[in-house]
Amino acid sequence: MTRRQTRPVHGILLLDKPQGLSSNRALQSCLRLFDAAKGGHTGSLDPMATGLLPICFGEATKIAGLLLGSRKAYEAECLLGMTTNTDDADGEVMVVRPVPDIDESALRKVLAGFVGRIQQVPPAYSALKRDGVPMYARARGGEVVELAARAVDIHAIERLGRQGSRLRLRVTCGSGTYIRSLARDIGEKLGCGAHLTALRRLWVDPFLEPCMHTLDSLETLADVPDRLDDLLLPIDAGLIDMPAVHLDAAASQALAHGQAVPAGQTLTMGRYRAYAADGRLLALAEQRADGCLHALRGFHLPAPADAASA
Repeated sequence: MTRRQTRPVHGILLLDKPQGLSSNRALQSCLRLFDAAKGGHTGSLDPMATGLLPICFGEATKIAGLLLGSRKAYEAECLLGMTTNTDDADGEVMVVRPVPDIDESALRKVLAGFVGRIQQVPPAYSALKRDGVPMYARARGGEVVELAARAVDIHAIERLGRQGSRLRLRVTCGSGTYIRSLARDIGEKLGCGAHLTALRRLWVDPFLEPCMHTLDSLETLADVPDRLDDLLLPIDAGLIDMPAVHLDAAASQALAHGQAVPAGQTLTMGRYRAYAADGRLLALAEQRADGCLHALRGFHLPAPADAASA
């Protein structure tokens, strides 16, 4: 088999992941389309889910962990009265119960009980690992999987609509939250059980109004790398919530070599986007109590065209 030819690609792609594809398969498709040498995604979406999956190429992989821990928002549909072994529609039906009459005030009260910092048990069929083996592999092998509850943050739950036994919600939450588990637990609080039937990720902080690209649309540009590259966001788009600091040539060189740089201006302690004298994003840096800027992640990006030709 001929080895795939790759090229250096740096930036962030806001992919609209299709239903039925794992996040890793979606990543591999993007690597192939861009001929990218290196890439990663910022947190898995279940195969049944659609929506925003930021793909980080090249030097952007250095901030993937930050995006993984960001706030996220979803639209979810739950079917009341039926539980499955996976907590979603891909699983085997376990229990069917009648759905009681639930008035709007009672429903609002139940939903409000899940807002805040709550304890949540992840689904047995999840990508979490124990001794290097994913839980879904253990469950599929017939092992009884028991997972401990863990703290997650639910910032808001909005009821979008209800038709019969189907309940639609918009959920804003923190990292590590399983919407499948949330649907399951809401169903239990309502006394009838539930499972997730549809899920779409709307945004991931800081991409609150994302312009997403489908795999099909990327395929149409596959023969024109420059047009594909035009769809990429710069790395600092993922750091936009952090203030910027611009360094002179000497400070740029020092920070690039891992040296702490005395602040040339009054900076409060915290994280910054540090830019080199030629305008390149140089590092994710931190101003510390010693009055110096320290590099947390250095970025090795090509010089801007105008700087390179100067």
